[in-house]
Amino acid sequence: MIRTLAIGLEEALSMTLARIRPLETETVELMDSVDRVVAQDLHANVDSPSVDASLKDGYAVLSREVAAATFEHPVRLKQTGCVAAGGRNDLRVEPGTTIQVLTGAKIPPGADAVVSEEFTRADGEDILIKIFAEPGRNILPRGSDVGLGKRIAHQGQRLTPGMVGMLAASGHHRIPVVRNPRVAVIATGDEVVAPGQPLPEGKLYASNITTLGSWCRRYGMETNLHHVKDDPDEILNILKQAGAESDAILTSGGAWTGDRDMVAKILAQLGWEQVFHRIRIGPGKAVGFGLLNEKPVFILPGGPPSNLMGFLQIALPGLLTLGGYRRPALPAASVRLSSELTGRFADWTQFIFGVIENGNELPVFRSLEGMSRLRSMAEAEAVVAIPEGKTVLPAGSVVSVQLLE
Repeated sequence: MIRTLAIGLEEALSMTLARIRPLETETVELMDSVDRVVAQDLHANVDSPSVDASLKDGYAVLSREVAAATFEHPVRLKQTGCVAAGGRNDLRVEPGTTIQVLTGAKIPPGADAVVSEEFTRADGEDILIKIFAEPGRNILPRGSDVGLGKRIAHQGQRLTPGMVGMLAASGHHRIPVVRNPRVAVIATGDEVVAPGQPLPEGKLYASNITTLGSWCRRYGMETNLHHVKDDPDEILNILKQAGAESDAILTSGGAWTGDRDMVAKILAQLGWEQVFHRIRIGPGKAVGFGLLNEKPVFILPGGPPSNLMGFLQIALPGLLTLGGYRRPALPAASVRLSSELTGRFADWTQFIFGVIENGNELPVFRSLEGMSRLRSMAEAEAVVAIPEGKTVLPAGSVVSVQLLE
């Protein structure tokens, strides 16, 4: 269904996510899985540790035999062996004996506690135990880190280094992940010049697509950046190429209804399915979304704040959905406003860039309004939304922000 009137943010986001499905699955080596998105729930293949193991260098004992041990009156036990991590496992603790165990060693049968080495003293072939060790003391039970069959990672979860380590401990070495999207980022406009080229008077460098491409790469997406003039044939050809080579397309500029705003018209010529092309958000109202050959296309306005905000609120969640993310959104946090924030329209969602500062109970959000548009975008650490139905957020209010850092 094509929507020609401006729609609300929640509706636009819902319509976007409903039209996008994750890409196919590929399998990668464990060390290549960090920052990748898991394609299915992963469960432990083994217990870790695989045995009851010692947490300390010390002596495995029968707890009841050292119940009366003190520094003044230690308990004497005969040492009958020593076990290291991964070492022999044929020794057994019998009444009146102890076995030395090193950190990580299997607890010998018969023992139910380990006395740490600093609370013991050797006396010939005997060991003097100076303290009581209750059952389970200094023992890491089998499967206490990772239990066989337990879920380790959720489908749609982005793997951190710590999660990769846990997957290794649980017996995984090849991981099914969602393929990273290939994204074409296309800037239109006669006034735009690619970075590295001479800058004629009246022109400007293509900062928008550089910013968008950088955001995509932060999430591991492959990007191809393109710049075309305001020429219908050039725009048509690059959209055809991008539609064939990429999984998604972002366009920057040419998004509105002027004579040189041709992107939506040319997409229509190519037979795209337009879902919407105007949202009640500021900045960013000219955002559009649709499908070209079943691939998502996001039309973003050319003004830098509108361009970035349209990307963060609509395109980025869509791309994260394409990449298999279970929660396709920026991280959020609660903050207290340092000053009153005001908007212009009660029926629009309005966004404000700001920074996060230390506060007494909660972090404090300080607006960057009044700063130049590029600097405010570059220095912003978070975004606050003044939601539909409101034009004022009072100073001191506790609100949720989207975190950019």
